[in-house]
This record gives sequence, structure tokens and C-alpha cells, in this order.
Amino acid sequence: MRVVESRDDEILDVELEESLLAKNRELARRNREMLDSKGVIAVDVMGSIGSGKTTLIKQVVKRLKNRRSIAVIAGDLTTTIDADRIEEEGVQVVQVNTGKECHLDANLVGKALDEIDLDRIDLLFIENVGNLICPGEFPLGAHKRAVVVSVTEGPYMVVKHPYIFLEATAAVVNKIDLAEAMGVDPRKLGEDVIKINPSAKVVYTNALSGEGVDRLIEALEI
Repeated sequence: MRVVESRDDEILDVELEESLLAKNRELARRNREMLDSKGVIAVDVMGSIGSGKTTLIKQVVKRLKNRRSIAVIAGDLTTTIDADRIEEEGVQVVQVNTGKECHLDANLVGKALDEIDLDRIDLLFIENVGNLICPGEFPLGAHKRAVVVSVTEGPYMVVKHPYIFLEATAAVVNKIDLAEAMGVDPRKLGEDVIKINPSAKVVYTNALSGEGVDRLIEALEI
């Protein structure tokens, strides 16, 4: 089979892209400085639509809200569905709608930070837009990154989307209760992550039941 691959010098919008990414990195640096000045730890949670990001965040918030002061930024194209679910846990939630954009960027997160009383929180979750490609290139200023995949997405999700795992603090293999039915080995997905990023901590979860959520909290050191 012949494979056609793009080269950097063949991408027509490379100059625009580099300028955009550089600007985003600068805004991400400012976001980090803001968070650091307030003593707030931020976690960027990434994963495909339906992987279980919102359910995992709810489970983590449920366990930590009595000992940590938490806020959540929820990213979505147009709806507030995920934000509404997280708000049920009694924490402050700011919705960011990106319209047609497939990821959050540092500018949008900076605007969301302006809506949060950072003096009253010490932990922030940023639920990124459901996507395993675009968010990886756009740091938001978060201190940690968690990438969620589920066994229902098949056995090749990690190897097909390697770049998003390169800077992951933790990788979550979710919906392990469905692994046998799907014919997917969760441990193999975890091994694929480690091949890409040996420093990533792999956690296996069933977000609906809460199995493995405590280990995720330990992996993120929050």
C-alpha cells in the first residue's frame, strides 16, 4: 500500500498556523501565571464525545468537593448539557461554547477564568471539547492533562491518536465493564499509551460505578 503524507512545507496555511499556535502558547502562559498567582491547580480533561469525560469529572468532584474548593469550565460546541450535569454537584461551572471550533483555546479559557472567583477555589477542571486531535495542539495553561478513551471506541483509539497522549499526566481507559462485550483488552490500550508516553499514569475506570476514580485522583495528585 502506498501512503501519501503531508510535509510541513506543503501545508498552505503553515505560516498562519504557526502564528496562531504561538499566540495560543503566549495566552496559555498568561493563564498559568494567573492560576499560579491564586494557588489554583488546573486539569485539562480531553477525550472523544461519549468517552465519559463528564461522568468522570462528576465522580471526581463528588469525592473532592468537601475538602477542595472546585470550579469547572465546560467546553462544548453549542449546548450546556455537560455543564448542567456537573452543576448538580454544587460547584461553580462556566460554560464555553466554541461554535464550529473543535477545541478550547487559551483565549476562551482566559475569558472563562474572568468569570470565576479564583480567590475562592484551589482546583479547576477544564472539560475540553470532545475530540482526540485538535485539543492536543492547544495548551490552555493547565498544570495537568488527563486523556480519556473508552473500550467502546475500539482497540486502536490510542495508536490512531498518539499525539494527544504525548503530554498526558494521566490516561484513563474507561468503560472497562464493557470490555468483554466489545472484545477490547483494556490493558492493551494502556500498553499503547505507555509506548507513546512512558511517564503517563494509566488508570482503568468504570465512571458510572465509580470504579477506579480514586486511583485517577491519586494519579493526578489532586
